[in-house]
Amino acid sequence: MILASTTYETVLLVLKLAFLVLLYLFIWRIVRTAGRDLRLPQESFILSPALAGGGIAQTVDSGRLVVVQSSILEVGEEFDLDSTALTVGRGAQNDVSIEGDEFASARHVRVEPRRDGVWVSDAGSTNGTFVNGVRIDRPRKLVQGDVVRVGETELRFET
Repeated sequence: MILASTTYETVLLVLKLAFLVLLYLFIWRIVRTAGRDLRLPQESFILSPALAGGGIAQTVDSGRLVVVQSSILEVGEEFDLDSTALTVGRGAQNDVSIEGDEFASARHVRVEPRRDGVWVSDAGSTNGTFVNGVRIDRPRKLVQGDVVRVGETELRFET
């Protein structure tokens, strides 16, 4: 009888320890995810002058993206950049959808015209975003002729 109660207590102790380990791993995962979300650039709550004034929004010609290489899009196809951000990815909700590109994420990259130029930022993609062959890990300002690679699709920035 003593042996059975000792075994029972040992099993309960092991289960308690396993539960605590799983609980701490769960909490650590939540904290890590929250910390990663805080480091990502956040959307601005400041309205553009056109939206704040209630007037008609002016279209700002910030340049365009031209398809250089793609198995999905037609080479030479152009996507104009105005005052709104442009998203590129495999999902249909993107401004530039590359649904058949297996190496692109659902929402892969964001191209955002700002007052100081056009900026590109990776939207948390799996395979990364490359500008002129270099993987970017934070927003980068584009200059004339820069080539942005999203999956197997290459887009050249032109002003």
